[in-house]
Amino acid sequence: MTAPRFSSSLDHDLTDPLLTADPVEAARHYLTESAFTAGPVGRVGLELELHLIDLHHPGRRPQWDQVQRLVAALPVMPSGSAITVEPGGQLELSTPPEPDVAAAVRSLAADRSVLATALSEAGYGGAPLGTDLARRPQRINPAPRYRAMEEHFSALGCAPAASHMMTSTAALQVNLDAGPAHGWAQRLDLAHLLGPVMISLSSTSPYVGGATSGWHSMRQAAWLGLDPARTKRFSSSDPDGAWASYALAAPVMAVHDGATTTGVTERVSFEDWLSGLGPVTREPRLEDLDFHISTLFPPVRPRGYLELRYLDALPDQWWPAVAGVVATLMDDPTAADLAADACEPVRDVWQTAARDGLGDRALRRAALTCLEIAAAHGPPSLRAPVEELADLTASGHSLSDVIRRRVESDGPIRVLQEESHA
Repeated sequence: MTAPRFSSSLDHDLTDPLLTADPVEAARHYLTESAFTAGPVGRVGLELELHLIDLHHPGRRPQWDQVQRLVAALPVMPSGSAITVEPGGQLELSTPPEPDVAAAVRSLAADRSVLATALSEAGYGGAPLGTDLARRPQRINPAPRYRAMEEHFSALGCAPAASHMMTSTAALQVNLDAGPAHGWAQRLDLAHLLGPVMISLSSTSPYVGGATSGWHSMRQAAWLGLDPARTKRFSSSDPDGAWASYALAAPVMAVHDGATTTGVTERVSFEDWLSGLGPVTREPRLEDLDFHISTLFPPVRPRGYLELRYLDALPDQWWPAVAGVVATLMDDPTAADLAADACEPVRDVWQTAARDGLGDRALRRAALTCLEIAAAHGPPSLRAPVEELADLTASGHSLSDVIRRRVESDGPIRVLQEESHA
């Protein structure tokens, strides 16, 4: 839920631009101008979340004071990745933006190795899987932001899905340059078009909290169970304007005043607040709009660059391949055109991808074609792991299938423990 250090297109003015005679128009202008930063493509930032496991007590979550002591004692990451802690105690490694995906993979791999060693020496492990396979949802991070999220989601009737999303899921996030302005609509459309196929390929979440629904990706099921006003896709036509409309229409989750963050328990859009309709009597400021943007979770979110948020966290054997596939299909012009043709037959089948994954024949065909394209056009250093993933897919299996069989054979705690040692 944190962003890597790409630069935004705007710096805040000394005078708050929302404190004007027409705050709605001022907010719309700010959102439109800050959504995408024009420039060349190529840079890649990666974020990998890991479920923190106490190796002596793998079936229970560490206490917050234990997590704080652990994180405070971690060494500086050699590639400069930031380490943050999610609501359920998940650790997130966020690399700086690198010149290309091969460099980003090297940076994340180096920092992942240092982190794994430091965790092991302290008696902990980090399991990069889409869901916590064994432990029940539990928020341990007491940050006011997360308490406010719980209050908001509970009031809107999606507390169970929100609890799973916040405390029991982990992602691999790929961050890419927005590219030239004339190509924003096509680039955003391609990022959405790849979504179902990449969900099918990347899922490692057939169980959560020791139970299964039978879905291929229970991480995606959690996201599908949330308020769609804050998680749905926004239109790739006129993408910067569409993003502004999306953000203004989304309900305010929380109000942040100094050290106090209060959850909003009624459905009030940010535009309503700008128009004087609450959730508090004071006028919203630019910092409120920035905070509001950070609580919006579409599968592709613009932050000046593009955050692709729909991938499960994956074991170290596989996340380099998935990162390489996504970046190649997005950034190589030939690969992008070929991938768009391959994925068009499965456009918008997000729920099918989450429920059936590669068991759906059309998704499997598209996935195999995308892997072949990525192997041919991607960086040579990532060709072997991409081909290995292609071989698994061609065999009729998926990563989710592999995890499911291991859980059914050895139990969810054992698998979680094994992945935290890997």
